Amino acid sequence: MKRIAHVAGTVFGIGHLRPAPGTWGSLAALPLAWGLHLAGGFAVLVMGTAAVFILGVWATIQMTEGQEDHDPSHIVIDEVAGQFVALLPLSSAADRLGIDILALWPGWIAAFLLFRLFDIAKPGPVGWADRRGDPLGVMLDDVIAGAFAAAGVLALALVAHGLPA
Repeated sequence: MKRIAHVAGTVFGIGHLRPAPGTWGSLAALPLAWGLHLAGGFAVLVMGTAAVFILGVWATIQMTEGQEDHDPSHIVIDEVAGQFVALLPLSSAADRLGIDILALWPGWIAAFLLFRLFDIAKPGPVGWADRRGDPLGVMLDDVIAGAFAAAGVLALALVAHGLPA
C-alpha cells in the first residue's frame, strides 16, 4: 500500500522533479484536467477533482505516517487537486458555450499563475488550512488556493468579456 500511496502522492514521480516540485505538479494537472474534460466535460472534471482529493488525503496519510514533516515537498497530488479546482470555471464555460476548452487558453494561463500565487503566498484561509499540520490540511490549502484562483479567473473573464447578458 505504501508503494501505491507514493505513486499517487508524487503523481507518478513528478513530485521528485526539482526545482519547484509544486509547480511541476501543477503543470502535470493541466493535461490531466484537459483529458477529464474531454472524457465528459465539467461533470467529469468535478468528479475527478473529488476523486483526486480523496486519493490525496489517503496517500498523504500513508506517506507521512510516523514522520515529523506533515507536508513533504514531493507530495504533489494536492497541487493537482487545487489546479483542477482553478480550472473548473473554464470547463463549465466550455460546456455551457459548446466550445473547445483549449479555445479558452488565456484562462488556462491565468488559472495556472493565480493558483501558484495563492498556493505560495497562502493568504487567509489557505494559510489556516496549511497550519492544520495534518493530511486534510495538506489537501485543503491547495483546494482553497484553487478556489481563490477560480474566482480570479472568473473576475478576469468578466473584465475581458463584460457581464453576461
